[in-house]
Amino acid sequence: QVQLVESGGGLVQVGGSHRLSCEASGSIRRVNDMGWYRQAPGEQRELVATITGGGSTNYADSLKGRFTISRDNAKNTVHLQMNSLKPEDTAVYYCSASIVMFAIATQYWGQGTQVTVSS
Repeated sequence: QVQLVESGGGLVQVGGSHRLSCEASGSIRRVNDMGWYRQAPGEQRELVATITGGGSTNYADSLKGRFTISRDNAKNTVHLQMNSLKPEDTAVYYCSASIVMFAIATQYWGQGTQVTVSS
């Protein structure tokens, strides 16, 4: 079985920086694209950033310049560096990955981790 586990959530001050991590584990043959999404209270889940297996990145326009996504292919891990945090960044952050276990690529989701930005 494949699992995605996020870590690093918590309470952060306005203007501060924080980093989230997500590790994929299990019977993994290959991890393709990975990404971060978030869902604020009462809102729909939205894209934060994605990164391909080759390292190409894509960001939500409103977050580009503040957030940085990266990955460690040897550890099947994706990171999200968050800078200049604002109260509106408060949300549950989810990681996602396209994973090949045997022959078919399947999209997996983590359980989410809460990030709260407060003054």
